[in-house]
Amino acid sequence: MCRVVDLKQAVLAKNDRAAHTLRTELAARGTTVVNLLSSPGSGKTALLERELVLARERSVPVAALTADLATENDAARLARSGVPVKQVLTDGLCHLESGMLARHLEGWLPDGTRLLFVENVGNLVCPASYDLGETLRIVLASVTEGEDKPLKYPTAFGLAHLVVVTKTDIADAAAFDETAFRANVEQVNPGVEVLLTSARRNLGAGALLDRALAAADGAPLHAPVMARRPDTAPHEHTGAMAHSHS
Repeated sequence: MCRVVDLKQAVLAKNDRAAHTLRTELAARGTTVVNLLSSPGSGKTALLERELVLARERSVPVAALTADLATENDAARLARSGVPVKQVLTDGLCHLESGMLARHLEGWLPDGTRLLFVENVGNLVCPASYDLGETLRIVLASVTEGEDKPLKYPTAFGLAHLVVVTKTDIADAAAFDETAFRANVEQVNPGVEVLLTSARRNLGAGALLDRALAAADGAPLHAPVMARRPDTAPHEHTGAMAHSHS
């Protein structure tokens, strides 16, 4: 058991070093990374496509990289926005790692890109532990997933700078209890902003883009308590969390 834990910590430490290097290199190029995490089917692709379209309309230089175990369906959808998009196939790996991201960005990321949106693999377990060199980490959950999602996946929600609720146009049909959801989020990540959106009804349009631009401009970020706890695993003190402000 100790050997397994040691190996995991070694892998995460290696990832954090690569994330720090990538963050530094991208910052020198003026690029800010936004890491989007969610379960499969949360609606993050639809929401991201809308934000990319708005970015293009506002002449904000953005790009998007999307990761999946198989198919290039999400990249095809995001490419409709007219911005540079790249698909990463992880060949069964349940998350992106910073070294993997760096390799895929090499020779592809256009010069002058201000924001790079990374749509992580649909999974709230593995991706939560891996810093990708992001400045802003956003976790999304749809109204159909249940109000207890933050309690079931405390690391994913507990290390987020922003929590986004999707598909609110069907909240009534799903009997979504917004008050209970917010209370559960508050329990694992006190003070984090919870943003309500609906890609279908255009609710919250541009909000993700605005938050990302503010982060790129150096605005103070929410500081997750989990990232500051002395008993938190070492990797959760580094990377994007180290850039948080109280």
